[in-house]
Amino acid sequence: MVSKRRGRPSSGQKTTLNMTARHRRTALSVAVAAALTGTITVPAIAQDEVVEEVLVYGQYRRSLVDQIATKRDATTIVEAISAEDIGKLPDSSIAESLSRLPGLAGERRNGRTSGLSVRGFREDYIGTTLNGREIIGIGDNRGVEFDLYPAEIMSGVVVYKAPEATLTTQGIGGVVDLRTLRPLDEDNFFGVFYNYEDNEFDSANPDFDSDGHRLALNFSRKFADDTIGLALAFASTDSPSQEQQFRGWGYPTVSPANAGPGVTLTGDEVTVAGHDSFARSATLERDTVAGVLQFAPSDAVTLTFDALYIDFREDKAFRGIEEGGAVWGTGDYTITGVEDGFVTSGFYDGFLSVIRNDAERKDAELTSFGFNMDYQVNENWTTKLDVARSESDKTITNIESYAGVGRPGTGNQGPLTARSWTSGPNGTVYGPHPTIAPVALDDFNTIRLAGPQAWGGGLSQVDRFQPTAAFPDVGPSQSQDGFVNQPIFDESLTTMRIDASRPLDWKMFTGVDLGFYYADREKSKDNNGAFLTASTWPSDGPIPEAYRLGTTNLDFMGLGNIVAYDSLGLLNDGFYIETDAALLQPDREGDTYTIAEEITNLFAKVDFDTNLGDITLSGNLGVQIVHSDQVGRGFDSFIGPDGFVQATPTEDGDDYTDVLPSLNLNFGITDNQMVRFAAAKTQSRPRLDQMRPNNQVSFNFNLLNVTSTDPLNSAWSGSSGNARLRPLEANQFDLSYDWYFADDGFMSLAYFHKDLTNWHRNSSTIADFSQFFIPGYHQVEDTDGNVVTPAIFLGRLDFIEDGLQGDVSGFDLQANFPFRMVSPMLDGLGVIASASFFDGELDDGGQVPGLSDEIYQLTVYYERGGFQARVAGTKRSKFATEEPGLSLALTPTIDQGAEILDAQLSFDFGLAGIERFDGLTISLQAQNLTDEDTVRTNDATREITRLQGFGANYLLGINYKIR
Repeated sequence: MVSKRRGRPSSGQKTTLNMTARHRRTALSVAVAAALTGTITVPAIAQDEVVEEVLVYGQYRRSLVDQIATKRDATTIVEAISAEDIGKLPDSSIAESLSRLPGLAGERRNGRTSGLSVRGFREDYIGTTLNGREIIGIGDNRGVEFDLYPAEIMSGVVVYKAPEATLTTQGIGGVVDLRTLRPLDEDNFFGVFYNYEDNEFDSANPDFDSDGHRLALNFSRKFADDTIGLALAFASTDSPSQEQQFRGWGYPTVSPANAGPGVTLTGDEVTVAGHDSFARSATLERDTVAGVLQFAPSDAVTLTFDALYIDFREDKAFRGIEEGGAVWGTGDYTITGVEDGFVTSGFYDGFLSVIRNDAERKDAELTSFGFNMDYQVNENWTTKLDVARSESDKTITNIESYAGVGRPGTGNQGPLTARSWTSGPNGTVYGPHPTIAPVALDDFNTIRLAGPQAWGGGLSQVDRFQPTAAFPDVGPSQSQDGFVNQPIFDESLTTMRIDASRPLDWKMFTGVDLGFYYADREKSKDNNGAFLTASTWPSDGPIPEAYRLGTTNLDFMGLGNIVAYDSLGLLNDGFYIETDAALLQPDREGDTYTIAEEITNLFAKVDFDTNLGDITLSGNLGVQIVHSDQVGRGFDSFIGPDGFVQATPTEDGDDYTDVLPSLNLNFGITDNQMVRFAAAKTQSRPRLDQMRPNNQVSFNFNLLNVTSTDPLNSAWSGSSGNARLRPLEANQFDLSYDWYFADDGFMSLAYFHKDLTNWHRNSSTIADFSQFFIPGYHQVEDTDGNVVTPAIFLGRLDFIEDGLQGDVSGFDLQANFPFRMVSPMLDGLGVIASASFFDGELDDGGQVPGLSDEIYQLTVYYERGGFQARVAGTKRSKFATEEPGLSLALTPTIDQGAEILDAQLSFDFGLAGIERFDGLTISLQAQNLTDEDTVRTNDATREITRLQGFGANYLLGINYKIR
């Protein structure tokens, strides 16, 4: 087999790889080389003769060669993406590139691939590093949001499916190492990339566009006889997205008395009870600056300074309607269709439609600085020092703004809504009532800026909201016209790592690595929020003309047009009266916390290489000794005797030591076949939001809960975090067989099993809340005006604890096959296919977040003479995940999976032999070609809680690179 020493080829009429043979070449390698070039003549050679040869590749096939070489040369089980693959897709972030790797799957959030699952574990359970250094994101938790990092600043990614002892950042799912270029390892170049982006859906909101752009500049140059290297990258993104969203809620049973003609009901049938559905438009603005400075004053020393800055803003408008319908409306409903216990059609009347003009702005910044020194102490010992500091901050301003036909209690509300509805696998679509005229929800003369529902009970302790002589029926219960959530997140991470390594020549042992790692992390959340009341209170008023934008179209749900206005502008300009929710809601201080943790890690790894007869054996054996010291600070919160929240500071934590062994064995069966075995104990750090020490008591003012005698459905409830949570742990082993039958072709079959020895469990107990009862406050009025005291003072107390166990196992099958091996006529045509099959659950029957039973990936590519074409398809089965719920809190849900189809055409002028435009590439890409919906449901798959359609996204790119 030919051993390869690869340099980086320059762009031009042809792309070459210099290859130096150091071993006897097999007949297969000679045939492969000839097939790839079509022109190479191989002379007779002596057994030990060194041979220079040139192989010609197109850009994409060269990236496949690099990927396969990385996988083959690795000492453990990995997947890889080369720089060429990232740069030529062109994906808007590395999340999209990673989601195409075997055993990995992307998760779309708001139309973009942001989340990532590795072997069935979502990003909260994945270790993420940048050039081997732990990094932070801007997410609500520990997991990194992969769409934060533009593809243009990356030179490659390696995904470790099995760990080694030198990987100090670990995750049960695996480790994703993002890599930026090192200028001393690169040829000089300057590159510019521009991309025009357009969405299939026209913007339904008048203040947003459906098109955007991306611009990236890359520069790398060596100076002073290649002893100084400087690389700079700038990437600016202005990316739109559109969404059509149905969000259903309720799904109660219906009454047999409401069956229409020809319909028979048993009373066990369920129906969608209401919805809040939106047309969402968004614009993501992301500016990224990355720089690397290297200095190699001698062969023994290399100093590297790197910096990364990301400025992130995303603006969204969610405009739609919130309505109760069948069962929960105040009028009548009639069922006209039912199938297998699920209501498929009907009509209702008697609900006051709430026009929602919600908006969100997410502002975030991330900075990271690092210093690395490689020092060759002597001919034996090499040392490395790495020090880094990262900081991120994020503020989310999420406003709910309500409008409708007038404020309740004023005596001048407009008409009630009446509709028909049809439910099916694509959600629910509405239409006109058969006999009642529709309400003009797009008329600014009809729609008033005030919540038409009596949703302001939480403001009952605010003195200024009292009935007046002019409006005797208007009080606190009519005062909520919106709400604003404004959580603020701050995170910092300081790391230091010292490595020492040397080669060994002692029997089978070839090298040893020793090291020390220290990490100091702190993350805080300040969960701000406020009730909003229009300044026209106690009356209502028209929507101010200065904030009117036009209308938003909801035809995708049969709802027609609604008024559109700038709610964020109203908030920022002081139109709303704001009442601090922390005064009235215990969950504000109950979800405000700071988590601090210090990790120290001593690690050692020994490498070995030997022969077992005709089989070569290589690998490593290692261990990590990890000490954790964690502290959580927060508040215990409940309603005090004065009717306002009382918050008491609380603090808790723990420290402990874990031992994490690892073993990697690589058996070289033949020159091109390898069997790998890996075994290790791995960890994922506890979720930060679950490590808060807070305790809180809540009370539900719903009359049904107040009168319930069932503790599980009573008005009382409480929740607790757990600052003593230990890491999630797994004992795992991996076994794989790899056949590298060509430089750009291989096949692999892998099996893994993870025994989850510690997982975090949601537990509950029944608690007595009588000490928190406040007469007059914890009482409600029934429909007859009678004051009702809670029937019981017992309720459920929820908390998180260690001790849950489970297991996950699965198979990965993958193949890269170039069809030139079938016939020279098919040179340039190839296929990349993979299939992953997972099985696993937690011992309590719960699902591992991110685990899909099946994932399929297929890419068909063709390149010849500068022309490149690719079609990539992904199919992922359903999986458990989370989505923002009430007060933006993460809420469990089931994603039904998706089938995503992308395609790309590109033309490289240099490879086509057009020297005048050497370095220029033009590409056209289509993402989500089939307009695949994201569907999330309750456990019953027909009970759709959210259905999102995003449309196809089209990108036209120009890439020019000068070397």
